Amino acid sequence: MLARVAETIERFAMFVRGQRVGVAVSGGADSVCLLHVLLELAPRWDLQLSVLHVDHRLRGAESDADAQFVGALAKGLGLEIRCHRADVRDFSLETGDNLEQAARQVRRAFFLGLIRSGVLDRVALGHTRSDQAETVLFRFLRGSGTMGLSGMRPCSGEGLVRPLIQLGRAEVEQFLRDRGIVWRDDSSNRDPGFARNRIRHDLLPALQRDWNPALEGILSRTAQVAQDEEDYWRSVVEEAAAGNLVVRPPAILFRADWLAGLNPAVARRVTRAAIQRAKGDLRRIDLQHVEQILELARSHRGEGRRQIPGLEACRSCRWMRLLPPTQEPGDYDLELSAPGSQAAPGAGCEVELELLPPGIDCGYNKGEGELLDRGRISGTLRLRNGRPGDRFRPVGHATEASVGALFREAGVPRWERRQWPLLTCGGQIVWVARFGPAAGYAATPESHSVLKVRELRKMPEYFDLKFGRWRPIVLERDSAGSAGGGGL
Repeated sequence: MLARVAETIERFAMFVRGQRVGVAVSGGADSVCLLHVLLELAPRWDLQLSVLHVDHRLRGAESDADAQFVGALAKGLGLEIRCHRADVRDFSLETGDNLEQAARQVRRAFFLGLIRSGVLDRVALGHTRSDQAETVLFRFLRGSGTMGLSGMRPCSGEGLVRPLIQLGRAEVEQFLRDRGIVWRDDSSNRDPGFARNRIRHDLLPALQRDWNPALEGILSRTAQVAQDEEDYWRSVVEEAAAGNLVVRPPAILFRADWLAGLNPAVARRVTRAAIQRAKGDLRRIDLQHVEQILELARSHRGEGRRQIPGLEACRSCRWMRLLPPTQEPGDYDLELSAPGSQAAPGAGCEVELELLPPGIDCGYNKGEGELLDRGRISGTLRLRNGRPGDRFRPVGHATEASVGALFREAGVPRWERRQWPLLTCGGQIVWVARFGPAAGYAATPESHSVLKVRELRKMPEYFDLKFGRWRPIVLERDSAGSAGGGGL
């Protein structure tokens, strides 16, 4: 067994010489075996081991006894121990996760916190081939795609490693019996109320008995094949997503026609990448949720929305937006003096006014800002968001038009219209972002006093998957002088 675990460690490059490794020990057979195996193998990589224990406070005195057992085990082996207590029931109520998911998130946060803070370099987990088989079967039954079927990776990019991932649970327990090493049984592992327990004790044994006794190994190899395929697909997704996933915190935006035009296999993976960025994780996200977003992108209707766990997917015009649940920003109505500038709340931009000196070449119609005749404006200029019923006549239009109709004609997505900035004076609209001055207030070569209006937008970004970071994106102007993509 020691040789097989060492081979797994080498194959997946789990450790670098001299690293500080925390061993997650619950007190159960798998984690106790992991601790003893790593103790014997540690000199090969000069590892500095310590013990980590999480008390979920779910089983009262039994949980306390587990913590005491692990503490005594660590002391007997001369190892430092770090214990973390968390009320998983309260956390479950806060997040809406079931107890299994909540406990997993609590452990994960504790382990990753130690790595990110520099206390540890790696955290070793006691997952076995049996756990991997159960994970793959569980995710298959939930409707996961290929990425979900890849199961647990032997070595994650975050520093979590699984040295026992190629050993079965029966082998682990036999190892402990042969050496006279004791462990504790967690009573919750027999609770049929947990889906994983029903798979472990009922479904998987029945399938092995009635269909294939080698099923555990088959499911584990399926996970490895899926991992290899996902590694290949990552480069394909990087190329497809580069420059096409645009961030407007806290939202992610992309063109519906672009997503709909991708190969379905690529489109699913790109969608998952967008979901993960917008939501922060992929918890409770299944293949059906990915397909709902793809269905929305492929629809011939230009409008629609879907609710998936932790996100709302909206489509308007040519664009789609993924956004976590958030409170819609309220109305704003702010005084704007010239010269001066004012942020438009929720619109991602500032509006700047510059009073040009008399006789200067104003650069009419050169796209260097939009010009108002100051002499036609009597009173204070105010910057406010668009409201239902707003109307004005842009320069070059023969009649007054609904601002909403102009939005639809220009392909401005619905989510941008609500906070769209415009200038008013005495209740009359004198300028609307992108559409320019109202005809009755526009400057001409005969104007004696001219205001230049600039809309200063925060540069949007796109996700460069190749380098794992967000980069600024400069959106080209279309033939009408508006930002390509209708609203971005």
